Amino acid sequence: MTLAPHPQRLLVLGGTGFVGRALCARLVQRNGGGGGPIAVPTRRLPHAGPIRHLPTVEPVRADVHDPATLGRLLRGTDAVINLVAILHGSGRDFERVHVELPRKLAAACRAAGVRRVLHVSALGVGPGAPSLYLRSKTAGEEVLRSAGLDLTVFRPSVIFGAEDRLLNLFAALQGFAPLVPLAGSDARFQPVWVGDVAEAIARALDEPASIGQTYECVGPDVLTLSDLVRLAGRWAGHERPQVPLPGFAARLQALAMELAPGEPLMSRDNLLSMQVPNVATGTLPGLQALGIEPAALAAVAPGYLGTGQGPARLERWRRVARRP
Repeated sequence: MTLAPHPQRLLVLGGTGFVGRALCARLVQRNGGGGGPIAVPTRRLPHAGPIRHLPTVEPVRADVHDPATLGRLLRGTDAVINLVAILHGSGRDFERVHVELPRKLAAACRAAGVRRVLHVSALGVGPGAPSLYLRSKTAGEEVLRSAGLDLTVFRPSVIFGAEDRLLNLFAALQGFAPLVPLAGSDARFQPVWVGDVAEAIARALDEPASIGQTYECVGPDVLTLSDLVRLAGRWAGHERPQVPLPGFAARLQALAMELAPGEPLMSRDNLLSMQVPNVATGTLPGLQALGIEPAALAAVAPGYLGTGQGPARLERWRRVARRP
């Protein structure tokens, strides 16, 4: 198959999220500010505020879980990118987002004649994965693979960047907490910069050899959760002591966070996911296969965490809490 160097029309599902915003900006840059339209459906148009002024980006109020709506969005589209995912929820929530949506997408693509699909999954997927999150991600990949599409899959480790929830939240917590009780402190990650993930997706769009490939998106450093918390506090200027929690206490902490108002920082299902090292297996191509030398955490994170002094700390906390 020969791909057009720049598809005329793109559909980005989940384009208003953390990775989606970076991707939309990169796609616009890829086209030099021109090119075809980039449709970004969202249930609430205010969520598209950060991207709505990007040239060629077209936020559309729509529910992508509705098959008829998804079909309309795909008409005339050259390629679709699926970023929709959740980290917390019930088994039914994970099934709906990570399995049923890909199934609906595959059916809608067949009906609309759209073959090119790029899908962001996660490291740690596979048969026998320990968590609902990873098992649903595994099933979602299989649904798309069995649909006969021109599919490219990306499996990132934890993603960091100026608007991430992980490092920013741990930095903010250490701004007022005297110590950090930490569940899963020994869990291993290979953090990848959001700009590198966006770049990988953009390059794969123009690379016929990426069809049928699964890319492990990781950075150069393997770090434990304890390392990430320590570095977030240090770069923000207020590193605090940590208290690693044993298994039973970790599960109690995760349960308490699940029951607290708002989106939890951690859940019991997250703890199960962390039983699988969130690092590259080495059996699949990485970012280098797309010509990308991944950025190190230390080259990027101090630049945005180090700005959180004085009133700026509160601003970062507002962003983490998703408040205006």
